[in-house]
Amino acid sequence: MTTASNASISYQDSIPEPIRLPDRPGEMPSHLFVHGGLAPVSCRALDLSDTAVGWQPIRNGATLRALRQEGQPLWVQIRGLGDRPLLEDLLSGLHLDHELWPLLLDAPQQARVDSFPQAVLVVLHQFSLASNQVHLISEQIALLLVNDLLISIHENPRSDFSDLEAWIQSLEAPESDLDLDNLLHYLIDEVLDTQLPMLEIMRSSFDDLEEAALMRPKPSLLNRAFQLRMNLRRTRRQLWPLRNQLIRLLRQSQRLLGPGARQGLHEMAEHVNTLLDIGEQIQRQADAVTDAYLASTGNRMNQIMKTLTIVSTIFAPLTFIAGIYGMNFENMPELKWKYGYAYSLLLMTIIAALQAYFLWRRGWFQDWTGGRQGKRLP
Repeated sequence: MTTASNASISYQDSIPEPIRLPDRPGEMPSHLFVHGGLAPVSCRALDLSDTAVGWQPIRNGATLRALRQEGQPLWVQIRGLGDRPLLEDLLSGLHLDHELWPLLLDAPQQARVDSFPQAVLVVLHQFSLASNQVHLISEQIALLLVNDLLISIHENPRSDFSDLEAWIQSLEAPESDLDLDNLLHYLIDEVLDTQLPMLEIMRSSFDDLEEAALMRPKPSLLNRAFQLRMNLRRTRRQLWPLRNQLIRLLRQSQRLLGPGARQGLHEMAEHVNTLLDIGEQIQRQADAVTDAYLASTGNRMNQIMKTLTIVSTIFAPLTFIAGIYGMNFENMPELKWKYGYAYSLLLMTIIAALQAYFLWRRGWFQDWTGGRQGKRLP
């Protein structure tokens, strides 16, 4: 690892503008909602050359400036974006060019992986589902790798990499087993690993919705399926740029990335491909839910129309007979028959029975009675 320079990292001509999103990819985490969207800022640093010391709390940029002057590899973790002056003071203490600040601090941004002459920038969105498994929650994480320094900026103050941090502090010789470039792809892997369980929950939800659409189709099923489909679309929209950008990063001669980190980033690109493939499968499941609902409602409508047809077919001739003898003309001898009323009722009963028998023979009552053909099945 090279020693950090006190001079500011300057490569303004190669730094693009942040790609701001008009809306958050998901809903706000509860800890951000409590603070109105911008949580209080906290900062800590870990010296990777001596992890036994543990995390050191940082209160201002001067403390970071002193740590940087020691020339040891540092992982600086900043949580919360609620105090912009403090954030800028911390980044200034790390000798970062001002042009990089918006890329780290602006939220929400489009997910991206960028390589600069002296830095690697990664912006990710970590997704999770609320307890009702319908509402999508997102939080932005920005990672920046420079000489002997890795910065992670978390939008959510409760966000952490506890498992990874515990593993780092358990290493006996972290200086030989963990370089900052390797730590970068470990952090990316941690974020991507959270997506797979969420996608599996979506897959299970669509399975349940498809079954319900076939058994008990209700309009509320479509509303739930639409919400899940929107969550899936938002997730895929943030994963899609990472695939090509990771491959492009691997093709560049970025001196900050060693062979181990390049291999890890290649695995990350394959991981993103896997997540996108799973997303496509779930998308087909979402389409299947809609098709199942439309088929079920269409079948139910057909049954209703069949019922109306049966009733109309049976009562149409009865209505015709009643209409004829309801005209009450004087020259209608049937009106003077002693048993004319009984004869007309008997005639209507016979006609209705013949009509019902004919429809039954044609299989129109099979959804009510099980059908003649259904009884013959083994």
